[in-house]
Amino acid sequence: MTTRERLARDLERARTLTLRLVDFDDAELCRQYDPLMSPLVWDLAHIGQQEELWLLRGGDPDRPGMLPPAVEGLYDAFQHSRASRVELPLLSPEQARTFCRAVRSAALDALDALPDAPAGRPDEAGFAFGMVASHEYQHTETMLQALNLRPGAPLLRETSVLPAGRPGVAGTSVLVPGGPFVLGVDAETEPYSLDNERPAHVVDVPAFRIGRVPVTNGEWRQFVDGGGYTQARWWSDRGWQYRLSAGLTAPQFWNSDGRTRTRFGYHEDLPPDEPVQHVTYFEAEAYAAWAGARLPTEVEWEKACVWDPVTESRRRYPWARSSRRTGTPTSVPRRCARRRSAPTPPGPRRMAPSSCSAMSGSGPARRCGRGPDLSR
Repeated sequence: MTTRERLARDLERARTLTLRLVDFDDAELCRQYDPLMSPLVWDLAHIGQQEELWLLRGGDPDRPGMLPPAVEGLYDAFQHSRASRVELPLLSPEQARTFCRAVRSAALDALDALPDAPAGRPDEAGFAFGMVASHEYQHTETMLQALNLRPGAPLLRETSVLPAGRPGVAGTSVLVPGGPFVLGVDAETEPYSLDNERPAHVVDVPAFRIGRVPVTNGEWRQFVDGGGYTQARWWSDRGWQYRLSAGLTAPQFWNSDGRTRTRFGYHEDLPPDEPVQHVTYFEAEAYAAWAGARLPTEVEWEKACVWDPVTESRRRYPWARSSRRTGTPTSVPRRCARRRSAPTPPGPRRMAPSSCSAMSGSGPARRCGRGPDLSR
């Protein structure tokens, strides 16, 4: 598969997921479920606006676009806070869909006009297409977050069954030996990497222990039942003040019985072996103190994730040196396209060289809530 073919596929996969998340009536798309989130119709048109800006106008906002400047400005995330977007004179859902279709048609024509590049080695123009696909996935994650905050009956349909976890793994840790580690990547080998991950450089990391899997709901429930949210001794001063002001008593979406939760409108039992989600940094910090541990640093996490002590080299993925299917770089995370609205329970799947599992994300809203791994 050529780079151009793969980029077209990535764009199509991202759009398929986006359209699934806006397949509701107009009133629903124009609602704001929480001041922290935009109406879904804003995200939809913003996806098209950014695609047009970067793929059809070369990133130049002064070049004329398909939308009048006053309308395009409504989708500038820097000019309009999320809380204010529901009050803006936005495109209607049908206008937003029509705009996105027109932009995508022109973008695919522009992609067809690009010269072929070696597999996995996009030129500057090809990189922009991968970036746009990744941007759309970021907004589908944001839209899922908004839908999870929606009150009332479910809109999304559950479409998958999660595998069982691995008994006896939660709460165990592994020793990651000390020594040199290649932190970060280079653009030559990782063309789709973000600039804040570059360049690759060697750092020395002292030995440390880290949880074999992310902290589970069952472990966190012990923290709750043991008074973790009522005893200030486990919390930093700032964390305790935040807990009081926010009224935190458990992870977000847990119900008061401590045994069930509400996810995307579904009332369900809390799976004990699933990684805990929707906790703040302050909560994770307090849990770690309660457990006699601390949160891992960035370099500790990354070393436990991808460093192979046998070959003394860095892996591309925790479980392998290349993509399982193609052996080539992937411009967008496949996990975002899965029909799953919950993290996978910890287990032996895709284990890192350190014997840690679930190191590369366990759900579509990874940045909004991951259980902490603990360093001892």
